[in-house]
Amino acid sequence: MSAVEIVRFAVRGLAANKMRSALTTLGILIGVAAVILLVAVGEGSSQSIQRNIQQLGANTLTVSSSTGGGAGGFRMARPQQDTGPRTQARPLTVDDARALADRTAAPHVSSVSPVVSAASRAAAYEGASHAIQQVVGTYPSYFEASNKPVAKGTYFFNDDVLAARKVVVIGQTVAENLFGTLDPVGKQITITGVPFTVVGVLKEAGATGGFQDADDVAIAPLPSVQQSLTGFGPLDQILVKAGSADDVAAAQAEITAVLDQRHGVGGTVAADYQILNQATLQETVSAATSTFTVLLGAVAAISLLVGGIGITNIMLVTVTERTREIGIRKAIGAPRGAILGQFLVEATLLSLIGGLLGVAVAVTGAQFTIAGITPVVVPSSVVLALGVSVAIGLFFGSYPANRAAKLRPIEALRFE
Repeated sequence: MSAVEIVRFAVRGLAANKMRSALTTLGILIGVAAVILLVAVGEGSSQSIQRNIQQLGANTLTVSSSTGGGAGGFRMARPQQDTGPRTQARPLTVDDARALADRTAAPHVSSVSPVVSAASRAAAYEGASHAIQQVVGTYPSYFEASNKPVAKGTYFFNDDVLAARKVVVIGQTVAENLFGTLDPVGKQITITGVPFTVVGVLKEAGATGGFQDADDVAIAPLPSVQQSLTGFGPLDQILVKAGSADDVAAAQAEITAVLDQRHGVGGTVAADYQILNQATLQETVSAATSTFTVLLGAVAAISLLVGGIGITNIMLVTVTERTREIGIRKAIGAPRGAILGQFLVEATLLSLIGGLLGVAVAVTGAQFTIAGITPVVVPSSVVLALGVSVAIGLFFGSYPANRAAKLRPIEALRFE
């Protein structure tokens, strides 16, 4: 019996019980679609996090206080001198930022931006209102260091900082909620009742993986925010930009030396600040998100295993129902290999059809946002899921097929 005839008999056998075949295929479909889609969600989440980290640039360092204050987010503790008691921890101050900007003490530092922030502040403009997710007070150098270009208008300047002028640059989300289609530049809004003049609108940053809207922000001169919103307390962060990516290590060493001297760090006195290196953080997050993606795929692969067990059950039932047919075929000379091949092809076809449909469902589902994340289909996951589905058909179909092939014709013909 030729391979074409074996396939023809297998297709005829599957078509004889369409509902059973469809249900078996559905199990494989769900498994393949789950594997591809969950890996796509993991990959989309990973890429989103990477984009957020890259926004600060490879030559940007973030200094934050380790005394309980400071802005949230990922932090990496400075490895040296982080043990031992400390009787008086010092917060970060504007004077610390000025010291870091001293080119004599830190020649590899390009710019220094002290930062304070206030969360969820009510803003209003002519009857429209919006709770701004984050209001940032800083220096003009912050825009370049944090990679926040302006789409309309301009930044504020050093003169605005020195004069504590109430000017603000807003994100796209704030602009849309307060102004709609109007041009915000030159118009006055109130933030917690304090009037600020909009001088610019930031370029849209885009989605951030569902954690925070990067466009829901307002940035104003540091003294203005301190006077109106936060008070003249410690800084949340100091954003430091090195001269280039190659200068990051040298800049970090200089920052450490300056702050150690100012904060009395040394001996048994532990550092009361942390330095976040974007490049190191990116490597750490990449490793973590890769592990997360693999775990998602492994969990989804369980459904493929369940689908394979379903194939075994269905094929065993099929063999039982078609025992007399098998006996007749063997009685008239059908070889053992033809019977074995037919049932293996049936199981493999079920897996292949379910796998192909699962790929189609997963690719379609990846076009939609899931939990605030845009899935990114990984080609290797498609090939792997489809290959595993076919392998499952062969593996789980081999036992029923072998059982059918071993039936003795006389016993098969007597089966009721």
